[in-house]
Amino acid sequence: MHPALSLSTLRIGEFATISGLDAQNELYLRLTAMGLRIGKQVQLLRSAAFSGPLHVRVGTTDIMLRKTEAARVQVTAVIPAGASIAS
Repeated sequence: MHPALSLSTLRIGEFATISGLDAQNELYLRLTAMGLRIGKQVQLLRSAAFSGPLHVRVGTTDIMLRKTEAARVQVTAVIPAGASIAS
């Protein structure tokens, strides 16, 4: 069993699967509208310095998220950077 992680704890290049959204209705709707839905695979592409936003990819869509918002996105099944992904 993988420990509970959030999108904000991923390392650059890592992939994970969204397992939950811990957000109130308004933020939940905003995150899902951007494509962050349970079961979707995400990848952390970049992390800005000084607690700046995170650049993540969901499918073919790139999104910039505040770290506080990314902390609300629960993920599992982290695949290390450089590992191949079976489709």
